[in-house]
Amino acid sequence: MSQALYRKWRPQRWDDVVGQDHVVTTLRNAVAAGRTAHAYLFSGPRGTGKTTSARLLAKAVNCLHEDLAERPCDACEHCRLVNEGRFLDLIEIDAASNTSVDDVRSLRDKINFSPNQGRYKVYIVDEVHMLSTAAFNALLKTLEEPPPHAVFVLATTEVHKIPATVSSRCQKHEFRRIGMVEIAGHLEKIVAEEQIAIEPEAVQLIARQATGAMRDAISLLDQLASTGETITFRLAQDVLGTATNEVVIELVDALIAGQPGPGLDLIHAAIDSGTDPRQFARQVVEYLRDLLLLRMGSKLPLDASREVRSRMAAQAGEFPVPDLLHGLQAFNSAAGELRSSWQPALPLELALVEALNPPPAGSVPGDAVEKKAGPAAETGLKKKKKKDLKNLPAAPAAVPAGSAEIDQLRGRWKEIRGAVRKLNSATDGLLNSSSVLEIRGAELFLGFASETVKGIMESENHIDFAQRGIEQVTGRKLAIRCVIASDAADIPEDLTSDGMVATAMRLGGKIVHSRDVGKKGEKKQ
Repeated sequence: MSQALYRKWRPQRWDDVVGQDHVVTTLRNAVAAGRTAHAYLFSGPRGTGKTTSARLLAKAVNCLHEDLAERPCDACEHCRLVNEGRFLDLIEIDAASNTSVDDVRSLRDKINFSPNQGRYKVYIVDEVHMLSTAAFNALLKTLEEPPPHAVFVLATTEVHKIPATVSSRCQKHEFRRIGMVEIAGHLEKIVAEEQIAIEPEAVQLIARQATGAMRDAISLLDQLASTGETITFRLAQDVLGTATNEVVIELVDALIAGQPGPGLDLIHAAIDSGTDPRQFARQVVEYLRDLLLLRMGSKLPLDASREVRSRMAAQAGEFPVPDLLHGLQAFNSAAGELRSSWQPALPLELALVEALNPPPAGSVPGDAVEKKAGPAAETGLKKKKKKDLKNLPAAPAAVPAGSAEIDQLRGRWKEIRGAVRKLNSATDGLLNSSSVLEIRGAELFLGFASETVKGIMESENHIDFAQRGIEQVTGRKLAIRCVIASDAADIPEDLTSDGMVATAMRLGGKIVHSRDVGKKGEKKQ
């Protein structure tokens, strides 16, 4: 019978532990200095290395290597016995099945006997939070005054259930969820050693699915490897019950466009294809969270290809923050409700409908404060805005110069985007979040809702692709100038007074930044 990968690849030395450097460094230094504690409390999510680190500590304090800094050496007799499960002075107790006070009393009676083989008797109590109150009280005296040859390691996933009287007598170490990059790197090492054929995208998917638990990641890899096939991204999706990124992206497009029909069709198609509904909800939540981080200007690295990131940036620019928050909360609730729902699609359908129907503007805290304050609480700034609105000049009644040309361009915009899509789909996604404002001479003004999307449009070769698409469809070479709108500002001198951009400026818009790009990407003076 073959050994499970997570057991085969269990760390045997401190250097093998992944993602818990803050714990390993402390324990390693304590062993090297001969200053180990008599009781430890290891807490953290499942699969992050608590029991493994407890066993490494047991090996280290009983290792026969002369250099304390090299313990555990994983080569001496004691280390080998621990690896083989035959070291008599390592006692592992499952608190989930030994919860009574009699179990703890039996342990307390035996602890005074000297070690059989090593220097210390090490007691690892797993899931210690499952002990009864009486059992904790019986353990308390032993933890307070243990014999010099005993070391306790208490491990738990629910540290809040440990009585303060117990935790205060232990040296506490909190294990953290392991980063996706670290998990993926360790999986790549395993597949190389085990000669498992797998696509890099599938490794990333497994690492993401593990949600910070290394044991879960290795178990998922083992599950996929048992198929005997090359582990492709599609196979990993089918086995793990995840939807493709494209389905999630298209669902968010439907949310932005306010189209419930296509959104529901996407949900039903995903579930009918075998996607796990709860996992699908989690994917949508993760994706919306990334959009929120982008919208807020976060520089956290996103696990996505360059093309997907461009599309995400475009979507983030189109998604108002209140609506984005509302959708995120709706699908997050759906992920929890799917645990007990008898109709798999219903929570997702309700989340979509709720996301498309955000609360009325009056429910926003800021609006509520203004309503409560009443007219007497108007600030000078608010009065000034009202005065400015009264004095705003009317939009020009005459038809702006070049309006026929801009109308013609807008009429062929879908055709232009189709040509651009063939050149670069990410550029088409960015154009989807732009608005055609004005043609002035040989310049086309494109408006963007945020600095993030505008910056991406101006990066790499997006403007060049857009210009080539326009030239292919219309036969005209136009330089593209990107602008964004913000608060009130003066109209730049280089804009025509009767153009659409100038009109937008008079109505409260502002060009925060603009970039003049010629056909070859050179900035015009």
